[in-house]
Amino acid sequence: MTPKVVVFLEELVEDVEFIYPYLRFKEEGFETFSVAPERRTYKGKKGCTYVPDKVFEEIKDQTFDCVYIPGGYAPDRLRRYPEILKFVKRHYEEGKIVGAVCHGPWVLISAGIVKGKKVTGFFAIKDDLVNAGAIYTGKEVEMDGNLITATDPNAMVKQLPLIIEKLKNG
Repeated sequence: MTPKVVVFLEELVEDVEFIYPYLRFKEEGFETFSVAPERRTYKGKKGCTYVPDKVFEEIKDQTFDCVYIPGGYAPDRLRRYPEILKFVKRHYEEGKIVGAVCHGPWVLISAGIVKGKKVTGFFAIKDDLVNAGAIYTGKEVEMDGNLITATDPNAMVKQLPLIIEKLKNG
């Protein structure tokens, strides 16, 4: 069965942290959707523009094999939607892969899934992760069960193969 992946999108996403995983998952042949709260054009931090494949309302009751949260300022906006947080938490609790990079773990904090878990992220959110009960490792990539986090765009070249391997082999 072809893995299904959601890559979240919001205003001021870190462009490379959105487009690289989105295209990499598609390249693997995974059923991949960019998903945002509204159907409109979103602007990345570097000025690129993106229109989501789906709006959250269209997919909120579906189950995916992986939920991926890019960084930039997008996670701060995404975590303002209680339904998105419930979606992320549900997938985590069902054992689906939840990936996040850079500031993406802000969504994981707000979803209440980092307590007692080994997590990494951009160093600027270390205190947020620690205060939420996470075990911040600061490693480029950290995997704790089905939670796979990375520090920055450069770390995605190690993070994405881990996610892809888990999606292919369970």
